[in-house]
Amino acid sequence: MFIRSAFVPSARRSACGRLGLMCGRYVMARAIGDLVADAGAVEPEEELVLRPNWNVAPTSEVPIILERAIEDETRREIHVARWGLVPPWAKDVSVGSRAFNARSETVSTKPTFRAAVKAKRCAVPVDGYYEWLKPPADAPKGTPKRPFFVHPADGSLIYFAGLYEWWKDPADAEGDEGRWLLSCTILTGPSPKTGTGEATLEQLAGLHDRLPLPMDRDTMHTWLNPEKLASAGEAEALVEHVRNQAYQTASAWTLTEVGTAIGNVRNNGPELIQGLG
Repeated sequence: MFIRSAFVPSARRSACGRLGLMCGRYVMARAIGDLVADAGAVEPEEELVLRPNWNVAPTSEVPIILERAIEDETRREIHVARWGLVPPWAKDVSVGSRAFNARSETVSTKPTFRAAVKAKRCAVPVDGYYEWLKPPADAPKGTPKRPFFVHPADGSLIYFAGLYEWWKDPADAEGDEGRWLLSCTILTGPSPKTGTGEATLEQLAGLHDRLPLPMDRDTMHTWLNPEKLASAGEAEALVEHVRNQAYQTASAWTLTEVGTAIGNVRNNGPELIQGLG
């Protein structure tokens, strides 16, 4: 069943990674009303129903923040999208299960993402995300990975840089709004290098070699600008701007070791983010 949103593209406009790669699981447990207030978005025109989810996995329905130019006004809106971007030219939705992350270094040239980065940029709000720490090379054989919940120390939201797209199901009838699927992806970049002297960045460097790219409020304002970029070069410059401030935003995070129950997507509840010990 496809996800219906409050806006659907007109007929005129119609014509990363594998599971386990960064970032493949996260937490989004806020109510839509809380997101509206925190993101400075307008109230949704239609009721959006979104249950708290402490173990969001690819293909889940997730909230995204985007801006649209309507007449002389730019509106910041919240919509519900499928996590895993499905480009307009895809034959079916299966490509989305492999496109829940987009490498920022190649996003302006990769066919799946290059159109979206010019014109369909969004923010993906999360309470935090999960990552598994591999055992050291000299650890005994069979030593398990250890899961961590990465989140802001002050309990605030993270806004990851993302992209969205519309996909039209060719099997459904023309004029059926339900044939449109709204989907999204999260941009990633290299993790911080070691030797920064900043405790959280050192931890992130050791946790994984990739980092989902967070945005501060000023960067999010720039990223969400709905104006279409004229070239891949402009898109690359904007993505570089996001990467350049990502570490500063991430330095306010904390890493909490949690239980292995997050490994099963059927497990879902606030107990998943409780620290061990």
